[in-house]
Amino acid sequence: MATKKQLSRYDPASPEFRKEEFPFYWIARVYGSYTQEMETALKAVGMDIPTWRILFILKENGTSSISEISLHAIAKLSTVTKTVYRMKAEGLLDTAPSQQDGRVTEVTLTQAGRDAIERIQLATRHIFLRSFKGLTPSQIQKLNELLQGVLVNFEGP
Repeated sequence: MATKKQLSRYDPASPEFRKEEFPFYWIARVYGSYTQEMETALKAVGMDIPTWRILFILKENGTSSISEISLHAIAKLSTVTKTVYRMKAEGLLDTAPSQQDGRVTEVTLTQAGRDAIERIQLATRHIFLRSFKGLTPSQIQKLNELLQGVLVNFEGP
């Protein structure tokens, strides 16, 4: 485990701090570039990032409650609710009350939603391929593990 002294150069409050050594600087830069690329690619197929997130969450998880989608989309419940009902009006999703708890709304993909996923995959594949060019599968796995560890630190006591 690193000591406070060893970590001081990564601490924005430290005199030794340099932004280029701050992991969140790079996370923000990567996320910003990724978001710009995704917005452009998705716009070309009539989609947006919130729609993409919800479609892919449902693709992976199957029928999900709006609360579950909100958790995985890292978005406010009210925002996800509005987006789900917009997507329902567009024919991409169906909603129904949960059989276990009528207060819970469950969301499922329609065939139009599955077709949209295929269009999105074709339109965005180049982004994923380019972003991980030169990295090995084990490096990508290690990156995921490191980022998960940082997330656990945020979620812990």
